[in-house]
Amino acid sequence: MPLERTPLLQAPGGPHQDLRVNFVAGAVEPHKAAALERLLWRACRGFLIASFRETEQQLEDPVTGEPATWTTFLISYWGEQIGQKIRKITDCFHCHVFPFAEQEEARLGALQQLQQQSHELQEVLGETERFLSQVLGRVQKLLPPWQVQIRKMKAVYLALNQCSVSTTHKCLIAEAWCATRDLPTVQQALQDSSSEAGVSAVVHRIPCRDMPPTLVRTNRFTASFQGIVDAYGVGRYQEVNPAPYTIITFPFLFAVMFGDVGHGLLMFLFALAMVLAENRPAVKTAQNEIWRTFFGGRYLLLLMGLFSVYTGFIYNECFSRATAIFPSGWSVAAMANQSGWSDTFLAEHPLLTLDPNVTGVFLGPYPFGIDPVWSLAVNHLSFLNSFKMKMSVLLGVTHMTFGVVLGVFNHMHFGQWHRLLLETVPELVFLLALFGYLVFLIVYKWLRFTAADAASAPSVLLHFINMFLFSRSATNRPLFSGQEVVQSVLVVLALAMVPILLLGTPLFLRQQHRRHARRRQLDEDKTGLLDASVSVSSQGLDEEKAECPGDREEAEFVASEVFMHQAIHTIEFCLGCISNTASYLRLWALSLAHAQLSEVLWAMVMRVGLGLSDEMGVVAVVLVPIFAAFAVMTVAILLVMEGLSAFLHALRLHWVEFQNKFYAGTGYKLSPFTFAVEDAEHP
Repeated sequence: MPLERTPLLQAPGGPHQDLRVNFVAGAVEPHKAAALERLLWRACRGFLIASFRETEQQLEDPVTGEPATWTTFLISYWGEQIGQKIRKITDCFHCHVFPFAEQEEARLGALQQLQQQSHELQEVLGETERFLSQVLGRVQKLLPPWQVQIRKMKAVYLALNQCSVSTTHKCLIAEAWCATRDLPTVQQALQDSSSEAGVSAVVHRIPCRDMPPTLVRTNRFTASFQGIVDAYGVGRYQEVNPAPYTIITFPFLFAVMFGDVGHGLLMFLFALAMVLAENRPAVKTAQNEIWRTFFGGRYLLLLMGLFSVYTGFIYNECFSRATAIFPSGWSVAAMANQSGWSDTFLAEHPLLTLDPNVTGVFLGPYPFGIDPVWSLAVNHLSFLNSFKMKMSVLLGVTHMTFGVVLGVFNHMHFGQWHRLLLETVPELVFLLALFGYLVFLIVYKWLRFTAADAASAPSVLLHFINMFLFSRSATNRPLFSGQEVVQSVLVVLALAMVPILLLGTPLFLRQQHRRHARRRQLDEDKTGLLDASVSVSSQGLDEEKAECPGDREEAEFVASEVFMHQAIHTIEFCLGCISNTASYLRLWALSLAHAQLSEVLWAMVMRVGLGLSDEMGVVAVVLVPIFAAFAVMTVAILLVMEGLSAFLHALRLHWVEFQNKFYAGTGYKLSPFTFAVEDAEHP
């Protein structure tokens, strides 16, 4: 009888042959279980009974050590050939085969033994985890001082690696920059340490031609302002530092563009909250990058908000609304009494004109800021445009002139008298002759003309244009007698400064170089050859003399490079005076944009909510979301977006229009040895 037709419970040898059932047990990956079952069934032609079951909990993979889900199987078969096939197939599927006893008693005994071993291993693992937890607990207490020690050792060895070994290999030689004020402290520290070690340390001051690094000592208040300056460029050694002046000018120019009492007060309170909470660990150690940026500039924001409140009172704007702190200087009643306005006249003329020439209408200027009555006027925007535009020109010319004056102190300190006379003085004359005169015209017109003759006041803009054209306008009368002569002299004087700026410094440097060259040639002619002994001795002295790495011969004078550099500087300054003055008009533009955005936000949100009728009694309920929307848009648009825009424009005015008049910013910072964390220098 063929093997395929043999009954399952009858062996091929006959009905009386003893049957012996064998077992194969193991585990396989779940995605291979179905394929394994099909292959076993086909290869063994059904002469087996296979049972597959997926484990309820994840077990550790013996190869990778990672937890994984397994499918266990138990295969019952008889016959040695069938068993060999099953083992080969399970090996091909990378199954984990485990021994399986044939007797039930042996299986139960093995199960109990495994359970006992598992229990013992769990106890051992638990004890090990508890022991490791105790060890880690003790280490956790020691970890902070260990970290400090490691960082200190790393910093010390990094500094020692930068030292050089002496020729005798008995000491280390370190060359470093040190602030003159800190030199006694360094010497005292070396004395204290060397007295304990028994070896004295010697400090020598080495003359060096390299430009020293720049050290600017800051505190929590001045750090953010110094950071603004350093972002443009680190100042040269002993160069005038713009940071002390930036403490006032930066928040002020920002406030000119951001002038609003309400918005400035919100910014001030936000910065004040950060200042009051600056010592809290949770605030200092916050990891949010945006928060760290605001927190680092908290004192800058504080002054920006405070100055914005000040300029807001000048503009008389609080969330775009005017406030009547003092009585108005305009009287409508006086105008009505003098003009005889009737009810019919008022009904036919919704717009009324207040004439300051009428007695009693204009009582005098407002005590501080702009009169609130201007917020009701139709020509309110025209009045503010004229005021802010002229104010921007005045502030810009003053700011630039102050920058040029600071350059005088730079040249005096470094002994560059030729640059003071041939560059700074012509620059100052050029700037004041043109744009200083423009400021004079604006102020003079304000003081010269009153309401009585304001209609006949000439145009400052036309006068300034005619000044460059050397012409006059018949319809635009002069502001003062002899104005045309004064303007012509100023233009000629400004133009005369251009060749001095262009050629003065290069010609002086070339003459100075020739004079030094002739002097060196005369010294060489007068000096004879040295004796051999003197040469040898001097050579030995030169070898023993310690040289600074920066000691090198002076660079050869190249006339073309000097002339080219001076030409670029002259063109940049002359054209920059025009473009920089126009650039300060951003103070007017940003201030106008901020005021109009505030007005639009109030008109489109709050005015709509406040204008609702209370017939249905829902105004109180509706005003809550309306005010919430107004508050959110005020913070998001007017404080964050407009504030960032004004900040960037104020930054540009300081970097480009102000600092380029005197500040080179070509130095590098002093990086002293310190154990402090770099980011925690000014928390």
